[in-house]
Amino acid sequence: MRFGPVWPLQTPIPTPTETATEVATDIGGLLPFDIPMWVVNIGESLIVVALAIIVSRILVRLLGRRVARQFRRPSLTRTALRGIRAGVYIFALLTILNIYGLQLGDIALSVTVFTAVVGVVLAPILGGLISGVFLLADQPFEIGDMIELVDTGQRGFVEDITLRHTKIFTLDNTFLVIPNGEIRQRDVVNYSAEDSRTRLSLDVLVTYESDIAAARTLIEAAAREVDNVISGGPDIRVGAARYPASPTVYINEFADHGVLLTLRYWVTEPYKLLAARSRVQTNVWRRLEDADVEIAYPHSHLYFDDTSGEMNVSLNDGLSGLNGVGRTHAASGDSPVPPRQDPDDLADE
Repeated sequence: MRFGPVWPLQTPIPTPTETATEVATDIGGLLPFDIPMWVVNIGESLIVVALAIIVSRILVRLLGRRVARQFRRPSLTRTALRGIRAGVYIFALLTILNIYGLQLGDIALSVTVFTAVVGVVLAPILGGLISGVFLLADQPFEIGDMIELVDTGQRGFVEDITLRHTKIFTLDNTFLVIPNGEIRQRDVVNYSAEDSRTRLSLDVLVTYESDIAAARTLIEAAAREVDNVISGGPDIRVGAARYPASPTVYINEFADHGVLLTLRYWVTEPYKLLAARSRVQTNVWRRLEDADVEIAYPHSHLYFDDTSGEMNVSLNDGLSGLNGVGRTHAASGDSPVPPRQDPDDLADE
């Protein structure tokens, strides 16, 4: 029995266009018309995006309270919830890329090449993210705290802390956004870290002839009249030190022009420091105005005696010598004294 030549069975390989058309035809089999493949991909991508948004919101609602109880800090809680959302969105992005035929290995290779090319551009961004991590770990301030930037004098409440920046709602009703890498290098005063009560000082210089005891009593009473000034109570503890809660006046210094009195008082609301200081100063001025207390100011007294030299004054043509034109001569100390001249001789010149 003789067999003829055996030819291998070849099956035609469908082209990408044919495969896409067949898949599109299968998907649209229930419809009287065919659906293009790119429309199907867009539809699937939109479904993935919608599911990602819904799932992220559900996870935030389910895990929000647990995360808040775990960290007990608003900034860390918000960062953790942002991380959950970011994880869901990254998974959705990888799913969409897989829909369009991109595999994870291709994506990793592309990201590696891209990072190597734009590493210099991404360096500041990565530096800011690292600064944000250290800022959250160091806890210099928290969301809701009132802080002050020492170099600019701007005050406000911390509105939000992210890995990239810190948002401050200033007392001037403006937003201030500062990168974390920059704010970590600046001096920041936190008025709400442990206790919102803030101590202020006021220097008052009174003359030596004033009644110092009465001045101290009047100044302390003037500070107590302000609403948000603590008028008394137990001592306020700052670290290992304790300070009186009521306004207190100290004799700070015996200065050149008077006695320097320093008033120390506590304010309950740190965002009203300027208003409290203004009211205290107004009350101090009002109380000292009618009392036997005089506010000192820099002044000087000049004394002339026999050792001070001589000064000759001459008048020409009535009061014309008062015009200040070089007719008045003065000498003091060891300087030579000009010879005395007759006024009649001077008038003839």
